[in-house]
Amino acid sequence: MLASLLLGHAAANRGSTQSSRRVARVRRALLVPAVLLALLSGACSSPTDRPATLGLSSADRTASAAPAALPSYDHVVVVVFENHSYSQIKEGAPYFVRLADHGAEMTRSHAVTHPSEPNYLALFGGSTFDVGSDACPLSLHGGHLARQLRRTGHSFRAYSEGLPSAGYTGCTSGRYARKHAPWVNFSSFRQGTHRPYSSFPSDYSSLPDVAFVIPDLCSDMHDCSVRHGNRWLKSHFKDYVAWAREHDSLLLVTFDEDDDGPTNHIYTALAGAHVQTGNYAQRINHYNVLHTIEALFGLPALRNAADAPPIREIWN
Repeated sequence: MLASLLLGHAAANRGSTQSSRRVARVRRALLVPAVLLALLSGACSSPTDRPATLGLSSADRTASAAPAALPSYDHVVVVVFENHSYSQIKEGAPYFVRLADHGAEMTRSHAVTHPSEPNYLALFGGSTFDVGSDACPLSLHGGHLARQLRRTGHSFRAYSEGLPSAGYTGCTSGRYARKHAPWVNFSSFRQGTHRPYSSFPSDYSSLPDVAFVIPDLCSDMHDCSVRHGNRWLKSHFKDYVAWAREHDSLLLVTFDEDDDGPTNHIYTALAGAHVQTGNYAQRINHYNVLHTIEALFGLPALRNAADAPPIREIWN
């Protein structure tokens, strides 16, 4: 009854756009106590998580929902760069350093494996799916972040620089590479929500709840210099970061892997609203990042992300 009264009050007193967002936040806030109560009463239990295998259909593996301490966001944008170590970025990418200095820098962030593709799969699907190469095409089944969001009334879009058209499923086109776009590999993904980066909205309020941005093979530092990637991030996301701080939104910047080093130590930073500036030593990988995004929207953790705690200490 309390949930109904709160939702009715929100719908009656706000415009349609803001109402829907705030109602979603109320629902997420109410979801956590309900789940905890069910757990205490023995009404539900969490299944054991195991990695899904390549090409095999399986039910989504889940853990308990998000802790109440995490903030609620209208928009989360994730940008993924390529093949450079933490030290290379700290030494050669001044805008990345500035972004971290004004946000939360995760100083012990590591990729899951080498090469690129299985790291993207881990970040989006909670498993490497036994992929150990940059093979294309892949055919994967089961849950993923976009489907989780869609099934709970949230929105997801992916923007790839150089993608020739929305829903393109080819392996390469110019500087676009499907191996960096993990969603294309899932049979349940709505391919039309994968769009060229040129359609990334200039009106940030029209962004989906969660957006992934994949620069092309030059802009992401795969084929071009750290300096070039640094200029690209500053040019494309400086304004969004300033806007995000005032509009319940977040930017998360990370890398797929380092320069093929043994520690796979990568740069990861978060900036925007509700982020407490500082350096944080929680050891994380792509599963922790996925779990964090899921937790921010009250979603259960997929596969290996269930064993990787979300980022907790950076929020205010």
